[in-house]
Amino acid sequence: MKIAVITISDRASKGIYEDASGPAIERVLLERCENAVIERSIVPDGLDSVYEALLRNGDADWIVTTGGTGPSPRDLTPEATARYCDRLLPGIAEYFRSKSLEQTPFAVFSRGIAGMKGTRYVVNFPGSVAAAVFHAELLAPLLDHGTAMALGKGH
Repeated sequence: MKIAVITISDRASKGIYEDASGPAIERVLLERCENAVIERSIVPDGLDSVYEALLRNGDADWIVTTGGTGPSPRDLTPEATARYCDRLLPGIAEYFRSKSLEQTPFAVFSRGIAGMKGTRYVVNFPGSVAAAVFHAELLAPLLDHGTAMALGKGH
């Protein structure tokens, strides 16, 4: 299963600081998914940059984004994801937010969404390392079943 992990951050894309969320997500998914092949990239915040990054990862089974899901003006990851996807999967985002609210009330500010383009899933994670790891741990058990369902092999 191929998983693309895209970090969305103006500062990390410029090398102002090192991306920590992308590697943390990769580590969790590799530990929990024995058949995962992960490719990581970093792009700046913004509608077009995120949309183009999603297009570049068209061969992935799952695309996980980290960052750009908050309420700040440059946080446009959900909008780019909605533009890219054929259909939305609100249950995934609702599940992540409900579990996150058990950890912190600030989860109410997360605008992350999830959806599909064809058989490919796209899921938005927050950008903090702790939240990204938490979301990766929630996603890992869903990967195989979700992939099978997308390919018409689920129950």
